Amino acid sequence: MKQLFDEVSCRCSKMVTNQYSTSFSLGVRLLKPSLRKDIYNIYGFVRLADEIVDSFHDFRKEQLLDELEHSYYQALQDGISLNPILNAFQQTVTNYNIDDELIQAFLRSMRRDLHKNIYNENEYRDYIYGSADAVGLMCLKVFVKGDPERYNELKPYAMRLGSVFQKVNFLRDLKSDLQELHRIYFPILRDHELNDHIKLTIIKEIHEDFNAALKGIRRLPPSSRLGVYTAYYYYRKLLQKIERLPAQRIMEERIRISNLHKLYLATRSYVSYELKLN
Repeated sequence: MKQLFDEVSCRCSKMVTNQYSTSFSLGVRLLKPSLRKDIYNIYGFVRLADEIVDSFHDFRKEQLLDELEHSYYQALQDGISLNPILNAFQQTVTNYNIDDELIQAFLRSMRRDLHKNIYNENEYRDYIYGSADAVGLMCLKVFVKGDPERYNELKPYAMRLGSVFQKVNFLRDLKSDLQELHRIYFPILRDHELNDHIKLTIIKEIHEDFNAALKGIRRLPPSSRLGVYTAYYYYRKLLQKIERLPAQRIMEERIRISNLHKLYLATRSYVSYELKLN
């Protein structure tokens, strides 16, 4: 029975989300139940691609990414895939008419991670668009239930929010990106090592994105507003933690917030949400 397989597929995407990202999972749990399944489905797909390029070092990454892309389009054409993550994702893409340009932009950024190590300003912007903004826009399609007018109205804010999440991740993961994956995303670091002045320059740019994104969160439908704000609140607190640390510390360790503290922040975010957004 296809319905049962579809349900199992969506549960697989949910399990991937919960296993790989406690912070994202907290935000999804605060969405209205009718939205959660499709956001899990989107995350499951993008996580799969991201794991290929970032983690599967002993395997043929490019071939795996090619196979993932081919299998996705076959699933979209057939309306089914025996890969449960792809089966779930193609349902969401079809149900919300998610633009193929967003999926192609995402896959282009993933392919860059296979070969690209140092980014100039244009390449940096393009990479962030594909790896983060495009994913935020996929989620926005779900939040507005495919309404093209609301989508276009909120699109610039969703892109700023995607950008800010990615830039904070770049700072958080600076040590592993440099030492393990040999990547430099921030163009300013092509010719300089991270120091406190450069750190503050990067953080100033991120704060501008945060401020712009908040305007869009205020305009989201109530069904998604709290969940998105919780993710926003968590990343803002993570940035504040990074901001307090010397540049050398960021180069030496991955900056984390414990799971217990994440739960505390989720509670605090609800209070902040009530004060700022309602």
